[in-house]
Amino acid sequence: MPAPVAAAPAGEGPAGGGPAGGGQAGGGADAPAGGTADTPPSPSRGTRRSPRTALAALPLLSAAALWLYALPHVDFRAIGDYGLLDRFPAAFYAALAALTAGFALTLRRGARSGTWWPATYCVAMLVALKAPPALLYDGVRYAWASKHDAVITRLLAEGTVHPYDELSGGMSAYDQWPGFFALNAALVRAVGVESAAAYANWAPVAFGVLTLPVLTLLYRTFTDDRRLVWTGVWIFQLANWVGQDYLAPQGFAYLLHLTVLLVVVRHFVRPGSAGRLRDRARLDPAAAVAPPSTGLRRRAAGVLLLVPLVAAVNAAHQLTPVMLCATLFALCLTRRYRNLGLLAVTGLIMLAWDLTMGRVLFLETLGSLRESAGDLLGNSRAGYAGEPTGPGPELVGTANVLMVLALAVLAGTAVLLRRRLVRTALPLLLAAAAPVPMFAVNDYGGEMLFRVYLFGLPGTAFFAAAALVPAAGAARTARRVAAVALPVALTALLAGFLPSYYGKEGMHYAPPAETALVTRAYDRAPAGSLILATTGSFPGAYTRYDRYERWFFTEQDVPENLRMLRDPAGYLARGIPEGRRAYVILTPTQEEAVIGEGYLPPGGFDTLTAALKRSPLFRVVEEGEHGLVLRYVPTVTGGSP
Repeated sequence: MPAPVAAAPAGEGPAGGGPAGGGQAGGGADAPAGGTADTPPSPSRGTRRSPRTALAALPLLSAAALWLYALPHVDFRAIGDYGLLDRFPAAFYAALAALTAGFALTLRRGARSGTWWPATYCVAMLVALKAPPALLYDGVRYAWASKHDAVITRLLAEGTVHPYDELSGGMSAYDQWPGFFALNAALVRAVGVESAAAYANWAPVAFGVLTLPVLTLLYRTFTDDRRLVWTGVWIFQLANWVGQDYLAPQGFAYLLHLTVLLVVVRHFVRPGSAGRLRDRARLDPAAAVAPPSTGLRRRAAGVLLLVPLVAAVNAAHQLTPVMLCATLFALCLTRRYRNLGLLAVTGLIMLAWDLTMGRVLFLETLGSLRESAGDLLGNSRAGYAGEPTGPGPELVGTANVLMVLALAVLAGTAVLLRRRLVRTALPLLLAAAAPVPMFAVNDYGGEMLFRVYLFGLPGTAFFAAAALVPAAGAARTARRVAAVALPVALTALLAGFLPSYYGKEGMHYAPPAETALVTRAYDRAPAGSLILATTGSFPGAYTRYDRYERWFFTEQDVPENLRMLRDPAGYLARGIPEGRRAYVILTPTQEEAVIGEGYLPPGGFDTLTAALKRSPLFRVVEEGEHGLVLRYVPTVTGGSP
């Protein structure tokens, strides 16, 4: 469902209108262009715009040239300790700096400036940051994208889902929430490609482009200041480092979640609830007048129109419907958006899906709440294992923390200093806070911290932008401070995004030869075999996942892994069921993951590999620079598990 098109807010002309955009500020119908009957005509619109257009275009064109020059020089096949950070050439960083400078220049055109230049810079920065893997890599970036490609491939082959079949490694959940995969299966057939792997690396760019208009309209609901709108969008892009925009149900459901939120804040205002928010004298200079009120019948019709979107969210992802309900509940705390009927319908759709298609996982999750509910510290931990190890992962962890703190400080500053804007944009503040109670539920496999951050980001980015963009008519000192603070803050956020997104690229990129080795290992293993690997974070880990059982044996508490390293062969042999054929796959990408994420200590992967090669319980099937495949041999004397 496309986002509704917004009418121009009260007091605002078309994009590019007003003095800054060259529109007519007065003059009757018979007045000459740009003047009045008593004054000489001003220079033509094109004459006035030409220098500004050239000034706005120059950084963009410079950035494009630098970026295109840099791409062929990215040495992604020799990724080191810092991911791609030390593989990007200087021209790549210069291109990003040029885009940042150009964007800051477009904001100097005023609160009522046009839309096209800021939008162009936002799209350009999105492409510059996230398109390199799509253009350069010769394989699927990120192991979980490869996993989702395997789900789509199976759906294409079988043409149906099996929500109540038990599959190893929690893979049954993908049959219980199949909406995103069914959509991609249809797309694969429509486009005529072999698999979703053909376009998987473009997913971050696609999701970013689709999110941009939704986010823009969301922010324009609460402010008429175009500078504030586009700065919020820019900050959102730089702060969205959590990596959930890959080929995944979360990215798709998140886009639908934002769309539902947009429709609600623009078209579900209760009558008589926003009177003061339509009085300009009471509003922040940057605030927009509240949207028109909607009667009961129209809101009821709106609920019916939103049902397909809400159902699509539920069909695609487990967590997003919960976040959507939390957000709608938070909005109900205001008189303006107290739409209990919409909240009830959304909750009923979620419950209906959970008790039918998602019943198995839903009941398992309910059973686990006895242990996790209320454990705020445990549920807010990041990942399964120990501390990140190595220069790249450690830098990523530091950058993540600093990014969160910077956003919190900026948003908190705006909340404290711009109280009247907070009254107008209170729904965004509530939406930012709505996910926080999820910490009291469970840890979502070590991911809850990142998901809470992600769902709170739209509101947080808006208020962070409000701290950097002074209101029209602000004191000269405030404008001078903002003139320095804005580019400094945007540069700092860019500096935080790069390590957060690309600092662990050794875990995310695998050469085709490594993927081919994994495929050969599965080809050798008879159906029903047990596949062992240190972690599931390697491409091809879930090849034909419905035919094999998997054991990722380091994805557990670190002390248990240290015990495993004392006798790796014996430890694994004791975990292999009697009579089961088993194969061990070890690859360089796994090594990057288990060391970087803290599953094993430095040198632990080498210790494990050497011990298995020496043991009579395991026989080498294939070995090379791209990995090692071993077969379990339980018939050796003394080797019975």
